[in-house]
Amino acid sequence: MRPTMVAGNWKMNGLSADAVHLTQAILSAGLEQLRPEVVLFPPFTLLHAVSQEAKGTALRWGGQNLFWEANGAYTGEISGAMLRDMGCRYVLIGHSERRQIFAESDDLVAHKVKAALTSGLIPVVCVGESAAEREQGTTEQVLQRQVEAILPLLNRESNQPNLIIAYEPIWAIGTGLSASPEQAQTVHAFIRNLIAGYSSQLAKKIILLYGGSVKGNNAAALFNQDDIDGALVGGASLIAGEFIQICRAAESAGRGG
Repeated sequence: MRPTMVAGNWKMNGLSADAVHLTQAILSAGLEQLRPEVVLFPPFTLLHAVSQEAKGTALRWGGQNLFWEANGAYTGEISGAMLRDMGCRYVLIGHSERRQIFAESDDLVAHKVKAALTSGLIPVVCVGESAAEREQGTTEQVLQRQVEAILPLLNRESNQPNLIIAYEPIWAIGTGLSASPEQAQTVHAFIRNLIAGYSSQLAKKIILLYGGSVKGNNAAALFNQDDIDGALVGGASLIAGEFIQICRAAESAGRGG
């Protein structure tokens, strides 16, 4: 059975006191004792506060983005080495907000994934279609393009995948809408089959997360799908009780794999 993961993307929210309070609430719930790996993605300015609270526990943290170069004259950017220096194990790459608002292309996402791997970070790579693309029936073409851009970076020589993929339908992010468990499963199975064409061994083991208005009341049904290994949670990750409920749903779900 594949590992499970619940990751909280705080986006551009919170100050130091908020980070301390939220991290303490998560730790006090005993989530680090559960089967899913719990990961927090705070803004860069809050990484230190989160790391100080989570140090010595099973709770992990990561960056919301990184630059593709190791260092240099790139004002305002963050390198993989800097994230590692903050104790990060993971980094988000290619979130739909980065792709849409900042025009990050598939090629740029691939450059960032390579930089993350070179830095010893585990990339959580986001893919997903817009409402218009879904209505046009091009969901699979969009996802195939996005996934195939990073497939060459999967390490065929390893028994374990070196990255994680999060399917986030753009039409479900921050809208209150969510793909039905059956819709999400269909897409996750499609992504896993794409990976199987590159490496059947890695396809069986790669962690696939679902993101898109995941909440406490819909998490269990999503996690019970064979190819959904956890969630990348947005707004609900800023509410301790809601996020804890999602983590507990991941713990109790009877998944395939």
